[in-house]
Amino acid sequence: MTAFHPGPSPDAPVRPGGDLADHASLLRRRWPILLIFITAGLGCGGLLLRVVPPSYTASAQVLVSPTGLPEQVNQVTGRQREALNLDTEAQIAKSAVVAARVRALLGHAPGPVEVSVPPNTSVLDLSCTAADPRAAAAGASAYARAYLANRGESAEQTRDAQLRALLAKLRQVNTSLASGAAALPRLARGTAERTLAAHRQSVLGRQSASLTLRYDALRTVAVTPGSVISDAVPPAGPSAPSPPLYLGSGLMTGLLAGAGLARWLPERPVARPRLRPRPRLRPRPGARPDARRPVAPGEAPARW
Repeated sequence: MTAFHPGPSPDAPVRPGGDLADHASLLRRRWPILLIFITAGLGCGGLLLRVVPPSYTASAQVLVSPTGLPEQVNQVTGRQREALNLDTEAQIAKSAVVAARVRALLGHAPGPVEVSVPPNTSVLDLSCTAADPRAAAAGASAYARAYLANRGESAEQTRDAQLRALLAKLRQVNTSLASGAAALPRLARGTAERTLAAHRQSVLGRQSASLTLRYDALRTVAVTPGSVISDAVPPAGPSAPSPPLYLGSGLMTGLLAGAGLARWLPERPVARPRLRPRPRLRPRPGARPDARRPVAPGEAPARW
């Protein structure tokens, strides 16, 4: 007949965090392994901190102004307060065209540049990284000047193209206006041809006046690409490598590796003390028998 063992009562208290307590107990028992790996991780992080060459980052801030010419703009809303599309301008600042201008200014290949846009502003923050603080500051300033020069030159090219288009259209209208003015006196008064020619002359006159106004207004546009509001200065300390990052990474790597190894290694069985058999006492001659002493199986009772 199989014995019935009742399970734990549902009302019995459950020990919270049993698995966590087991892990903590395991780590306490194997703290030398954990200590060795943590020390090794910190040592590797410190070694990398000494081996990796330092790099310096300098930043320059550029205020982007409307050029006065039609360009890509955003719709001004409650969340977007600036009309300029600064995301596009940030991509232009990182483009190969601007990098070529920077190379021409510095005389060598420029370092990488990062462009960020503070919220609700018309400012571009250009950061350049180099192995020397002065080179980083020179690179950030060169990127700022190159971006503004490229933006100004692009605006001037757009203005010149529009001026050429307006001038060509104005010459065409004036030519038609002159030919119509020469042919109008030869038409008889009161005829339909003279009426249509006069109306055409009036329309061409208004077009010529409008084109002339637009041409004169475009010629007087002052291109304003923006300005440098904060020039780059050499940084006082390196931006990389970061001691908290390297040492913290080494510490966490050593901790995880030590905990994993401590969990993976098998534990030694606990040695239990061996119990020596109790010697059997024989009654001494003349001693009275002890009634409390049980008689072993197969043993004859002592006779006194």
